[in-house]
Amino acid sequence: MSSLAQSPTLLVVQSVDWLAIAPPTLAAVVGLAVLVADLFVPQARKPLLGWFSVAGLAAAALLLLPLLDGDRGTFCVSTHACSYTADRFTLVIQFLVLGGALLAALLSVTALKDERKQLPEGEYWFLLLSSAAGAALLPASRDLATLIVALEVASLPAFALVGIRHGDKKSSEAALKFFLSSVTATAVSLMGISFVYASTGTLYLTQVADRIQHVDGQLHTLAQTGVVLTLVGFAFKTAAVPFHFWVPDTYVGAPLPIAAYLSVVGKAVGFSGLILVTVVAFPSYADVWGPALAALAALTMTVGNVGALRQQATRAYSAVRLLAWSSVGQAGYLLVPIAAAAYSDDAEHSIGSTVAYALMYAAVNLGAFAVAALVGRTKSANRITDYRGLYSTNPLAALLMAFFLLCLAGLPPGIIGLFAKVTVFSAAVDAGLGWLAVVMAVNVVIALFYYLQWTTLLFRAPEGEPVRHRLPAPLTAAITLTGAVGIVLSGAPQLVLRFADTGLF
Repeated sequence: MSSLAQSPTLLVVQSVDWLAIAPPTLAAVVGLAVLVADLFVPQARKPLLGWFSVAGLAAAALLLLPLLDGDRGTFCVSTHACSYTADRFTLVIQFLVLGGALLAALLSVTALKDERKQLPEGEYWFLLLSSAAGAALLPASRDLATLIVALEVASLPAFALVGIRHGDKKSSEAALKFFLSSVTATAVSLMGISFVYASTGTLYLTQVADRIQHVDGQLHTLAQTGVVLTLVGFAFKTAAVPFHFWVPDTYVGAPLPIAAYLSVVGKAVGFSGLILVTVVAFPSYADVWGPALAALAALTMTVGNVGALRQQATRAYSAVRLLAWSSVGQAGYLLVPIAAAAYSDDAEHSIGSTVAYALMYAAVNLGAFAVAALVGRTKSANRITDYRGLYSTNPLAALLMAFFLLCLAGLPPGIIGLFAKVTVFSAAVDAGLGWLAVVMAVNVVIALFYYLQWTTLLFRAPEGEPVRHRLPAPLTAAITLTGAVGIVLSGAPQLVLRFADTGLF
């Protein structure tokens, strides 16, 4: 009798592996500490909150190291059903998220100082750390409820960060567009998840994968609709076309460090969630999501690259807009291996190609945004023409910017960019998606034009009196770190693929 009475309790009371959940937990705790400390720290010492936040993100990233010795799961109801799993895939994405947030924080230290107290520092750091905590939680989520909660914890603070400039109409408009698109995505995803739960009776991804294959005939249409709606919701989060309309205006309206954060960490959140729901929860519906993602990949990379190509170099904020449209095009490349996983016998290898590409993209895109932040300190309109003659005033920044752009284009000496594109290309070919590989090749050629055009501008003679760009220490650190990572990986590109071995299966 006592064992029967205890069994429900055993199902409810779950052990907690505090080491496994330490990285996102530390980011959240530091965020709360910063918010409370902001009430007591005098105005003159507010910059200390930024450095405390940077240290917190660095410590959270270092807490990933003890987890490398093996997979860990917590909040489990059985050996095969856990809400939180720290496996290889989780750790790689958490490293990308926390590393990206750390670099965005370094850019923010300088940006907040340049804003001359116009941005509320305590709230800014609290929101950034909260979003980073949610983004780090998401790749570890192994049930649909935790997945949605993590997605919203990552997204909600980001809305506020985009519109944090009080009285700035451009910032408010950007935040509104971002908010409306994200809320729509969440509503669609929740509707889909509710249908999946009604069909299978579970939220755990592995149990959903098992049960959704054997739903009753009368629930089959409900399950199919749930799968489609869930995927549509995550397509919004990845900025896949036609759900990309918010990206350019949001990047322009947000503070530049937040645009950099969204371009890397926001994408990591969307794509890791998409990977989990497709290859882990819905592998039996590969015939549904495979063709859909392949079509989305082709459409996204084409629209993104054509949009970047159409940017006028003399238009205000054209540099940020080009990076925004470029990020849409890069999202198309990231979708290719996920679509290929539906057709491939080795889905893990295909997913590894997406993770490898994401790691490359994160390092070099953050580097490009760091140089854009440097130029934006003296040229607030941040036009592409403002980069003319950068080599004559700051040779190191110009050389690194050229390197970042060549990596994004996939040209030497940006070997890591070429390696990542070849990896994605081979994933499509191996899966029998030759037509998608051809579309990708055409888009790579289109992208060469605007990347090379910007690169050559860096080394032309400046017009008028050249403006010297002073490099503050945090900005120097961000540019140096991204440059060092890009150069090291270009020298040993095989490290990326080895590191990107997901271990999802």
